[in-house]
Amino acid sequence: MYVIENAAYRLSGVGISKAIDCIQSSGLPLGKNCRIIVLDNNVPQLSLFYHRNNQLSVPQQDSIKIPAREGWEVSCGLGDNWKEARKVHRHNSSLFKVDVVVYPEVSLKNLVITQVYQVLFNLSPAIEVSFWKGMKFTAQMVFPIYNDGYSVNDSKIHPRVIALSQSFRPPWRGATFARISAGLFYSDRYGVDLKVKHIFSDARFSVEGRISYTGPGGYEGFRFHYGSLSRVTWSLGGSFYLPSYNTQFSLKAEKYLLEEKGVRFDMIRHFRYCSVGFYAMAAQHANKNGGFRFQIALPPYKYKRKWLRVTPSKQMGMAYNAGNERYYYKSFRALPEDNMMKENEFNPYFITSELFNY
Repeated sequence: MYVIENAAYRLSGVGISKAIDCIQSSGLPLGKNCRIIVLDNNVPQLSLFYHRNNQLSVPQQDSIKIPAREGWEVSCGLGDNWKEARKVHRHNSSLFKVDVVVYPEVSLKNLVITQVYQVLFNLSPAIEVSFWKGMKFTAQMVFPIYNDGYSVNDSKIHPRVIALSQSFRPPWRGATFARISAGLFYSDRYGVDLKVKHIFSDARFSVEGRISYTGPGGYEGFRFHYGSLSRVTWSLGGSFYLPSYNTQFSLKAEKYLLEEKGVRFDMIRHFRYCSVGFYAMAAQHANKNGGFRFQIALPPYKYKRKWLRVTPSKQMGMAYNAGNERYYYKSFRALPEDNMMKENEFNPYFITSELFNY
């Protein structure tokens, strides 16, 4: 059994593929099973299993010499030996290592007749560090670079996210993942946020829920303002993943910040370097709304990590609001890393497709 965590490659599918290549190059004995457990912030996400009845994968004899990766089965199951393996000392753990992650942010709006777009461009570096398994401290600052009348507050340097989060996988059998976050979030909200996702034995199907208890709070420059914790928002729904096209379909019932209830449908196509999606929404008191969104993986795609590492964010994305709804459907992100590519990062079917296409 091998336990690995990708800290060298921006794309987890590429990092896992490289790990398999290294393991196979050292020799996979015939007649023995092999399992690779993949961690994220020391929390197990999925495993790759090589059955002893499979034939040994050997390097292809061609000009590019890419090792074959047939025979590996990807799933969210961890096997019977995980309890013993997690007690073994790990080399080059991600604990206590500091990342300074620079998040580029571009926002556009078209509300002024005499101006095609009002543009906002920020660089928002965040310090991210983990002190124990599954824990992460995030502190993010916003540095405005260009603000063409987009927002008054966004013309000032100010803190945005200051939060503690704890991710965990409950010990019972099954693939359930949860994360609880507390602190100052996006969209000038502060409070507590809980997300839970369960992936069924048929990994094409999953259910997920989110509940938050927040109040208004944020920085205007370095002056902090806040209101009372008073608003409960939630989301509950399910997803279906179509492996042949790496496409995800999801339907959720949601309660938003203005207490209107509604439904949301998403269709997202995942590629190696980007994800593209369409969405449609309907809610009480609001017109139907929809649009598209995309997320792109940013270079460099390989890097070194010591105690301190400075990198751009893993992805950058935008959403287009085709319905021009500016009042209803309001929600928030808890952490800077939250996006649709991150949510699909350890999908077993997506990782399988990466093994044979990289």
